Amino acid sequence: MSIFLGIDTSCYTSSVAAVSEDGQLLADLRRVLRVDPGERGLQQSEAVFQHVQNVPGLLEELAGLVDLGQVSGIGASARPRPVPGSYMPVFTVSAGQARIISRMLRVPLVETSHQDGHLTAGIWSAGGPGQAKFLAVHLSGGTTELLLVERRPGEGGNRIGEFQITLLGGTTDLHAGQFVDRVGVRLGIPFPAGPGLELLARRGPEGRGLIPSAVKGYELSFSGPESQAQRLIERGTPPEQVARAVEACIAKSLLKLLRHGLAEYGLTEVLVVGGVAANQFIRGELQGQLERDGVKVYFADPRFSSDNAVGVALLGRSRAG
Repeated sequence: MSIFLGIDTSCYTSSVAAVSEDGQLLADLRRVLRVDPGERGLQQSEAVFQHVQNVPGLLEELAGLVDLGQVSGIGASARPRPVPGSYMPVFTVSAGQARIISRMLRVPLVETSHQDGHLTAGIWSAGGPGQAKFLAVHLSGGTTELLLVERRPGEGGNRIGEFQITLLGGTTDLHAGQFVDRVGVRLGIPFPAGPGLELLARRGPEGRGLIPSAVKGYELSFSGPESQAQRLIERGTPPEQVARAVEACIAKSLLKLLRHGLAEYGLTEVLVVGGVAANQFIRGELQGQLERDGVKVYFADPRFSSDNAVGVALLGRSRAG
């Protein structure tokens, strides 16, 4: 049985994975980077340092779960996005480690992007979209983008194939995850604040309309909404209500962005990926509203919404096979 490995070193998670030739997940190992209490992130130099410490241990653990003698290829996230000039220091770790393994095992190396990995994990875990062209939202701490995706299937019915991605728009300032983290940390939630803010919001009163959305065409802004959230906190608004207002603002902003793209391109399928896409309230809002419009919405499984190397391993399988 052939095995394909994947390595992804994003801004806040070290990840390795292994999949079989038929696309079955064999191993999925991750280690979230340490962020000091009260801080809202890491400098790239610190993140790189932690990845260098984490990846060897993850690979050693992976070697206890799969037979490295059966490895036929390896994928690595070498850059944030599949566009010329896309670069971030953290991805030099995954690319470098994968290059070493590729040479040692004499197997093909596929260098891909972190965004390609998210899209692939989303399609794989959600079972769609099935159409060749669809819209995708990449929603995380480092990316908030609306994408037009055209998929060209590879050889064989079970292969992911290649993506042609066109950036339609997105945030002009803060990303959705940054919005969540800045408000969450102010509310006393540990970084990354997404899971804690979601739990807090479930305990509170309705917060719709407390934070207005700021969307114009294919551009959205979260700096103004973040300032409004901070004002709500200063005025003594219940934390639970502020948390729900943040979720509602993100959902409403995305709905406006998506409806603009769906109308312009006449598409009927949407894929939502990225760590913020694991939020159940945002999922429910998007699915409920868009499906009433006749649009099918696919979400990456919550486990594969956050940063992981599964999509990267699947791309290594697809393109090296």
